[in-house]
Amino acid sequence: MAEPLKIIFWPDPRLRRASQPVKGFDIKLRELVSAMLELMRAEKGVGLAAPQVGRNIRLFVMNATGEPGDDRVYVNPSLFDPEGEETGEEGCLSLPEIRIDVVRSKTLRITAFDLEGKPFEQTATGFPARVWQHEVDHLNGTLLVDRMGPVARMANRKLLKNLEERYEKEHPTPPAPPPPVPPKRRVAPRKSRK
Repeated sequence: MAEPLKIIFWPDPRLRRASQPVKGFDIKLRELVSAMLELMRAEKGVGLAAPQVGRNIRLFVMNATGEPGDDRVYVNPSLFDPEGEETGEEGCLSLPEIRIDVVRSKTLRITAFDLEGKPFEQTATGFPARVWQHEVDHLNGTLLVDRMGPVARMANRKLLKNLEERYEKEHPTPPAPPPPVPPKRRVAPRKSRK
């Protein structure tokens, strides 16, 4: 049986990798999406990107309303035609308890594929557009910490330090191997001079 999905937390280096396009639209992808939606709901999130569960693929799920029928899946998404700007508070399941103000495009268009591999396009304004941008950031290896100004970084330094310590505790660095032992040199016996 497969291990259940878990959210990975900053500073896990897997969150920094640019994701690869999804190539197979199969049962494994559908199972992953189902598990991601379940995990997102359990953690009371509005969006969850595949890198946040350790999968390096261009996929995210979201539900901007919390209504059961409003689950959405975006495979290999691209964002276009940004219009306007607005500042809004954002949090992240990979950075628990941290909330910062982020400037995002107010309106934009997304193209993506559904679970059957069929392309689609949507336009959104406000909160759904903000969620798209946040999740696509994850697919590109960009995190909320990258969007923090000096004041936000200072205000969240203790939470960030706690996350770093937690990561180090759960992922201890193996001890360095001992240095190689130099080979013993044979010294030829000295000839006496007469």
